[in-house]
Amino acid sequence: MPRQIKIVENILSANDRLAEENRARLDAAGVFAINLMASPGAGKTSLIEQTLARLDGRLRVAVVEGDIATSLDADRAAAAGAQAAIQINTGGECHLDAVMLRSALEQLDLSQFDLLIVENVGNLVCPASFKLGAHASVLVASTPEGDDKPYKYPGMYRGVDVLVINKIDLLPYLNFRMDYFRRGVEALNPGVLTFPLSCRTGEGLSAWVDWLIHQARAT
Repeated sequence: MPRQIKIVENILSANDRLAEENRARLDAAGVFAINLMASPGAGKTSLIEQTLARLDGRLRVAVVEGDIATSLDADRAAAAGAQAAIQINTGGECHLDAVMLRSALEQLDLSQFDLLIVENVGNLVCPASFKLGAHASVLVASTPEGDDKPYKYPGMYRGVDVLVINKIDLLPYLNFRMDYFRRGVEALNPGVLTFPLSCRTGEGLSAWVDWLIHQARAT
């Protein structure tokens, strides 16, 4: 067992070094990058589509899509207005890692972009452990998932910089206790920046987009 733990530590250490190299490349180009994480169906791709529509040319955006298979999400991002959309198929891996992101960065002329959105594989466990080199880790939680997710997946909620609460338009129809959910989040990640919103109705999206613009222009 100790040997297995050591191997895992070595893998994460090597990944962290590559993540630092990715960050340095992004910083040199002046590109602000976010690592968008969520469970399947929480609305990551919908959030990307709505974000691109509201940016309306104010930022030059590249999107990297991570999925086990298919290019469906990259196609959606390109159709929504991304200046570049790159698909990474992990071949069964439940997360993106720094090596995968580096391969995507090598396909981009970063001088042509202000913002990079990385959509990680839908999973609330593995992506939390693998740094990519992004400037901010963003978790999309959706109300239909239930209000107990911070309690069940503390590692994910503890490690993110920004929390998006999606599908708030469904609150009248769900047994989702926002106060209970927020207590769980606050216990793990006090003061985390939070954006309650709805990709369907547009409520709350302006604040999210304004934050992205501010961060990108400050990078």
